[in-house]
Amino acid sequence: MHKNLDNIELIVNELHTSGAGYDLIRYVCLPDLLGKDANTILYVLGKNLARKLELKTVEDIIDFFHKTGWGDLNQIKEKRREYIFELTGDVIKNRSESGILDEYRIESGFLAEAMQQIKSAQCECVEEIKKKKHTVEFHVMYSR
Repeated sequence: MHKNLDNIELIVNELHTSGAGYDLIRYVCLPDLLGKDANTILYVLGKNLARKLELKTVEDIIDFFHKTGWGDLNQIKEKRREYIFELTGDVIKNRSESGILDEYRIESGFLAEAMQQIKSAQCECVEEIKKKKHTVEFHVMYSR
């Protein structure tokens, strides 16, 4: 197994931290560093992260989201060329209620690439933040 993959799996499976440090880097430092291109770069960052992992099923993706503290991901609908996922949990609710300028581009990119691996088809993902419900809805569209 590739050494980088070993490190990612070690981090995901063994390290447990509060999300405050992550949120500071994610919502304060990265946008400041990346500037106007932040959304695009964060999406690509998520895709690149998924490429480093061996994700074979939707359950693998759901498990990754849970272990990394990204929230509780559930597949809520499957259409002809689209999967719809919902991200919930205390972390999502707390961000929503706190007024933090939250975005989910890393998760969106990660989900696009992970589903691309599973479906063996080109995938793109867009997220829709549902502030009143304290959820994020991801629409993964794919083509053959």
